[in-house]
Amino acid sequence: MGGYDEAYRQSIERPGAFWAEAARGIDWDVAPATTLGGDGRWFPDGRLNTCHNAVDRHVAAGRGEQAALIHDSPVTGTARVLTYAELLDQVARTAGMLRDLGVRAGDTVVVYMPMVPEAVVAMLACARLGAVHSVVFGGFAARELAMRIDHARPKVVLSASCGIEPGRVVAYKPLLDEALAQAAHRPDRCVILQRPQAVAELTEGRDLDWERAVRAAEPAGCVSVAATDPLYILYTSGTTGSPKGVARDNGGHAVALHWSMAHVFGAAPGEVYWAASDVGWVVGHSYIVYAPLLAGCTSVLYEGKPVGTPDPGAFWRVVATYGVRTLFTAPTAIRAIKKEDPAGNFAKQQDLSTLRYLFLAGERLDPDTYHWASDLLGIPVVDHWWQTETGWPVAANCVGIEPLPIRPGSPTKPVPGWDVHVLDADGNDCPPGVDGAVTVKLPLPPGALPTLYRDEARFARSYLERYPGHYLSGDGGHFDADGYLYVMGRIDDVINVAGHRLSTGSMEEVIAAHPDVAECAVIGVADELKGQLPMGFVVLKAGAERDPAEVERELAALVRERVGPVAAFRRAVVVARLPKTRSGKILRATMRDIADGRPYTAPSTIEDPAALPEIAQALKGT
Repeated sequence: MGGYDEAYRQSIERPGAFWAEAARGIDWDVAPATTLGGDGRWFPDGRLNTCHNAVDRHVAAGRGEQAALIHDSPVTGTARVLTYAELLDQVARTAGMLRDLGVRAGDTVVVYMPMVPEAVVAMLACARLGAVHSVVFGGFAARELAMRIDHARPKVVLSASCGIEPGRVVAYKPLLDEALAQAAHRPDRCVILQRPQAVAELTEGRDLDWERAVRAAEPAGCVSVAATDPLYILYTSGTTGSPKGVARDNGGHAVALHWSMAHVFGAAPGEVYWAASDVGWVVGHSYIVYAPLLAGCTSVLYEGKPVGTPDPGAFWRVVATYGVRTLFTAPTAIRAIKKEDPAGNFAKQQDLSTLRYLFLAGERLDPDTYHWASDLLGIPVVDHWWQTETGWPVAANCVGIEPLPIRPGSPTKPVPGWDVHVLDADGNDCPPGVDGAVTVKLPLPPGALPTLYRDEARFARSYLERYPGHYLSGDGGHFDADGYLYVMGRIDDVINVAGHRLSTGSMEEVIAAHPDVAECAVIGVADELKGQLPMGFVVLKAGAERDPAEVERELAALVRERVGPVAAFRRAVVVARLPKTRSGKILRATMRDIADGRPYTAPSTIEDPAALPEIAQALKGT
């Protein structure tokens, strides 16, 4: 393929030929004669089965005894390995159970499960039948689950008796029962995986015991579907009001994710790949389940946290135990480890010689966290940027094509296939160094969302109307003179201070560089004189016993020095933690509501609702 520049040029100038070549990495029941249809859909006349590509073909090729899935669960003190042959048997039988319950191609199935192998099996079993799965993060509140059940209208719900958090067991079945009582839609059946930590009472006539039902089923074969048929629906985190269901097709998704493993992540078949996320999020869909299995890798499924299960050495233990080659997690996880173990002593106790790359995405990677991880591990730390909607990386250092020099604060350059632009308010390309809206020129490459589930009008309104011919990412940023992209945060994280538009991301970068700061967030709060003023919230490193007023003075001086007096940054509140979603995103919009005295509701995706009153309490003391 040549170097990065050549690969990128081919992908933009001759996308049909580029993706036709990539499509050869997938087994097709009917090979596509057309790569890109006139409606922007990929491989419209192709037929395939995603489960066959992720499981069956590896067994047929003689890799049945290779580990497909490693389940490591520090919260239960157990570990379990499934080979590709064992995974195939479980998936085929689970698909048989669903078939016997009347699930057919095109039907929807809601999966509401913790991080156990059966959650992965459930997703693949749906794909095997051509059914559409919608995974809802395990432990979501009943109201949020009810909204998703009403929107997805599942024929069957697959769930478990409980999930396990550090120090507590979360009973799922009462949440599911309450959700079904609230929902207008009635699924035919619920199948419950009983876990010994909390056995659930089953509702007669509706609920089935997972193990018993699967044992009684005959294995089901793969159902051939059109490349443009939906594989799954994933409701975006932070959804309020009507759920926003990102739909993903079978063909483009399989081609893009298979291609990304080798070319973006540099991962080869047989290697151990670990995305430390959750199957309830897009990272879990793309890089715990589908991409590693499509590529024939061994995927780690981790039921635990970066710290507290039992200590900040948890990630390093998993890497050393299983010989992980590629680790992908969120910057917030690395910041949590860094806060508890600033010197990196836990990492130094493990043999991490197998680890080749650390990939970080989900929240902006500040340079301070980058340097800490890079210095500690002595390997490339690769920032990359993408979204639930895109399904796979939009900008990254494509180590499988040509590793480029790393520039802290940048996810490097656009990945082949993504025609990224930075546009001003009039839709013109911004010159290097000037912030604007980050967009992607249409057509989007394979693997990106073709639409929102049952809401084409909202899809157009949310993503396509603001800049005709472009997909609006909702993020702001700029290119530098060498084509490196800098994503500075959501467009609504740009604040207006006395007529000056300033990125809160650039201020966070400065604050994070302070030696005592473990993590920070900057928001714009209302000000009568200047319209908005920036306010920082900072979490100090473990052992940093500092006077908050002194820290505030130092941070104000730093921002004044590096961003300029125009930022008018004077307030920095020291807090014990920042409120976040379970996927690691800081809830800046909710923090703004609190700071401005507006009523707020805790988003359904929040990790711990108690973190929000703590912010309000901290503000009272300022």
